[in-house]
Amino acid sequence: MTERALTLRLVSLLLSYPDSELLAGRDELTEAVRTLPDSPQRDRLLAFAGWFTAAAPEELARHYVEMFDLRRRSSLYLTYYLHGDTRRRGMALLLLKQRYRVAGLVPPEGELPDFLPVVCEFAALEGTRGEAPLRQHRRGIELIRTALHDAGSPYAAVLDALAAALPELSEQERAEVAALALDGPPDEEVGLAPFAPPEYMCGTESRA
Repeated sequence: MTERALTLRLVSLLLSYPDSELLAGRDELTEAVRTLPDSPQRDRLLAFAGWFTAAAPEELARHYVEMFDLRRRSSLYLTYYLHGDTRRRGMALLLLKQRYRVAGLVPPEGELPDFLPVVCEFAALEGTRGEAPLRQHRRGIELIRTALHDAGSPYAAVLDALAAALPELSEQERAEVAALALDGPPDEEVGLAPFAPPEYMCGTESRA
């Protein structure tokens, strides 16, 4: 696995819900981060790993839900930022799912294909070609990153590492991110909750 693929794979894992399986591998995740070459990305991921390893499981679960399930500006479902609650979002989800199917990637059961950890996993597996969805949703990723910094969340460091792996935003894109933060995405109600966790979107059980 290349350094870039490993970074994306680690970002995918660290942005996943801290269930018992992920928590059991905290030490291994930290060691994997340490194998990365010295870089600001490695420093960011190590800083996060320190908090993630030391925090109590219930604290991690509570913080994750607060940051990603209950806040519009830091939802991890990327198509919301581009399409909001419009019919275009449903088509974008379908196209993304088809892209995964062609590559042989099956998202976790009950999870939407635009969930950022899934998108990062696809990029890690498929290389440059697989990074197209990340680049397409670069503005949404920047909005999440900014929101996490504003909230003082340790997860901001993980988004910093991801953003550093993607193209820099242009001035126009930065203006669009600011407008998106102020006005929100398009608003055509079609039954898809904009920032609800997957159990509400897919009918699965709630997180423990």
